[in-house]
Amino acid sequence: MSLRGILWGLLWLFRAGAQDGEQDFQPSFIHMSGTMVTASLTNSQADTFSLTVADNETGLLPLSDCSGRNRTEDWSLQVTHQGNVSRVTVSLTKHLQLCISNLTDCCVEALCLLQSLQVSACQGAKVMARLLIQAEIYPNTTSGNLTGKIEENATVIPNQVFHPLGSCPCNLTAGACDIQCCCDQECTPEMKQLFESSCFEGVFGGDVNPPFDQLCSVKSGNLAPDWFPFLCVQSSVNNSPFLGYFYDGSTSSSQASSFKLPVQAIPGKLSNGYRQGDPILTVHNDYFTVPQLFIAGQCARNAPVSFLRDVEAKCVATCQEARSSVFSSAVNSGVGDNIKPEVIYEERSSALLSCANKECRNVTFAEDYIIVWEGKRIKELKIKVLYGGMCLEETITQKFTVTFVTANATSLEEFSGNPGYQLGKPVRAANLTSLAPVTTLNLWKPVGENLCSSANLTPLLFGFNSISGCLMEVSLADNCRQLREDVAARLNSLVQASHVGKRGNARKEISDDWVEVLRVNASSSPNASDGSLRGICPDVPAHLNIQIITADVGAIEGIPQEEILGVQIGFSTITWQVPCGLACPENASSLPVSAAVQFIKVPAQPPVPKTRFQINYTEYDCRRNDVCWPELFYPMTRYYTGEPYSHTLAKGLVLVFFVLLAVVLSNPCNGILRLWNKP
Repeated sequence: MSLRGILWGLLWLFRAGAQDGEQDFQPSFIHMSGTMVTASLTNSQADTFSLTVADNETGLLPLSDCSGRNRTEDWSLQVTHQGNVSRVTVSLTKHLQLCISNLTDCCVEALCLLQSLQVSACQGAKVMARLLIQAEIYPNTTSGNLTGKIEENATVIPNQVFHPLGSCPCNLTAGACDIQCCCDQECTPEMKQLFESSCFEGVFGGDVNPPFDQLCSVKSGNLAPDWFPFLCVQSSVNNSPFLGYFYDGSTSSSQASSFKLPVQAIPGKLSNGYRQGDPILTVHNDYFTVPQLFIAGQCARNAPVSFLRDVEAKCVATCQEARSSVFSSAVNSGVGDNIKPEVIYEERSSALLSCANKECRNVTFAEDYIIVWEGKRIKELKIKVLYGGMCLEETITQKFTVTFVTANATSLEEFSGNPGYQLGKPVRAANLTSLAPVTTLNLWKPVGENLCSSANLTPLLFGFNSISGCLMEVSLADNCRQLREDVAARLNSLVQASHVGKRGNARKEISDDWVEVLRVNASSSPNASDGSLRGICPDVPAHLNIQIITADVGAIEGIPQEEILGVQIGFSTITWQVPCGLACPENASSLPVSAAVQFIKVPAQPPVPKTRFQINYTEYDCRRNDVCWPELFYPMTRYYTGEPYSHTLAKGLVLVFFVLLAVVLSNPCNGILRLWNKP
C-alpha cells in the first residue's frame, strides 16, 4: 500500500473519532490542493486553537492538543472572531518551486507536499472541535524559477507585437508531415515535390503576416485605382495589422481618486444653486458624503448626498469602522454661502454592556441629518449623533438618515414639493369630506412569511413605477361572495383617500389643490357567480392597478414643476382555485394579491396639429429625416456642439469663399448679358 493510501486511511480514522462531539468545524474535513484553506466554527466557547502535523514516520495525529501552537515548519494558523463565529485560516509558508541549481527551499519531486494536519479548538484543556486537512500539493511550474534563467527545455514565446505565435497553422500532426502544408518543417524536400503545386495558401498555409492592402507596394498596374498613389501607406511590412498592434502607445499611471469635482478652468464657489439630484458640495469643493447602500447590499462609506433626495441606510460595521468621524465641515448653500452644521450628540447607556475583552468606546450607532432648504439653496444643516460603547469583537448595525425639510414646513406637516412634486417624495392624499389629516397612498412592504396580515405599509413615491404584493389567508368555509369582499377590502385599504394632491404643497383647505380618485370596474360585481364547485371562485379581484397621470406645467427658476392631473384605480380579476388533490383540506389556504403603480407623463397642452404640408411632404420634416434641407446650415448655429464654434465658423467661411470663387470663375455676367440681349 502506498504512503498516500496510508495517510488517507489514518485521516478518515481520526475524522470518525472527532465527530463524537456536538460542535464541529464547517467543513470538518478538507482536501487541500492550494496554499490556503479556511473553515468556520459557530456557537463555540473555545478560547485556544492549535495546529499539529502528522508524524512523518507513523502518520499519527495527537488526539488532544491544546498547546495553542499556531505555526510549524511549513504551516501557519490564523484565527479571526466575528460575533459567535470563529474563522480559522491555514496557510502554507513553503515555496512551491522545483529545485534547480543549488536552491534548498524548493520542491524535490513532482508531488511537493503530502501531509495530514489537524486544527484543535479547545476550552481550557478540553477539545471542543477538530478540523482535519489532507494536503496534496504540487509545485508551481507556471511562474518561472527563482534564478530568472530560462531552462533548456522551456518554450520561448515570442513577442506577439512583432512575431506571430503560430508560424505554420497547417502543421496539425506532431512528428509527421502534413499533406499540402509546405511550411511543415517535418516534410522532406522529396515529400514536398509530391504536393508542391497544391500547397495551402494564405494564413493557414504559413503566410501569417501578409502585406495589407493599403501599402503602396501592394497594388500596381491596372488593378489599382487612379487615386491610390495619393492615399496609400508608406510603411514597413513588419508594421502589420495581422499582428494586432501598430505601436505600443502611451500609458497613464493610475491615481487614487476620491469623490471630487474635476478641476475647473476658473475656480470659484457654486453660485447658481442646486437642482434636484445635484450632489451637495462642501466649502472645499468636495462632495458631502454619507454611508449608503449599493445594489449588492454593501455599504459605500463615501457616497455623495443628492439635493432633495432622502437617504435611509443600515450598515453593518466593526469597531474600527464605527469609529469614523462625524461630518463637521461647512457645506456650500448653493449660492456661495457657507452653512456650518449644528451637531447634537446623544450617548446611549452602556451600563449593561459586559465584554470579555476590552470595550470599544465612542462608536456611532446612528446619524440623522436634517437639511432645511428653500428654492435652490440650503439654509440649515442639523446633525444628531447617537454614540456609545460596544465589545471589541462584536459588530453593530448603524443607521444613517438624510431628510430634506422645506423652510416653510411646520412640525405637523411635511410637503412633497414646493409647489410641484419632487421625484421620490410621497404622493399626498386626503378625504376632503372628513377631518382626518393629509395622508399618503400606500403599498405593501411584506415581512416574515409575506402575509398581508403582518405586512407593513410604505408610502407610494412620486415618479417611481412599482409593484408590491402579499399572501392573504383564505378560509374554505367562506363562499365566493365573501372572498371577493374580503380581497377588495384588503386592496382598498391601500387607497383609502378620495382625493390626491395636484402639487407637492397641496393644502386640505384649498379644494383646487386636489383631484378626485376615479374608480373603474368595481371590485365586486353583483352578477358574479358564487361558484358551484368547492375551492373554485371566479372573478376574484386579486390585482389593484393604480395609474397616475402627470405633466410638466411650468418652471420656477429653471426647475420644471410636475403636477398630478388625474388618478385612476381599477381591479384585475382571476379565477382562484385551491391547490389540492381529490379532497380539499379544511384548513386555510393562501391567495396572492398585488398592487401596481404606473406614472404616465403627458404634455401639459395638446400638441399642435400637423399642417397638410407636413403630412404630404415628409421629406422636408426634420423630425422624420436624418438629413433635411431646412437644417443645411445647422452646423453654423450655436446649437451644434460637435466641435468648437470658432472651428465651425472658420470652416463655414472657407466653404462660402469657395462657392463665391466658383461663381466668379464661371463668368456669370456674360451669361446674364447673353440672356438679356437674346431676341
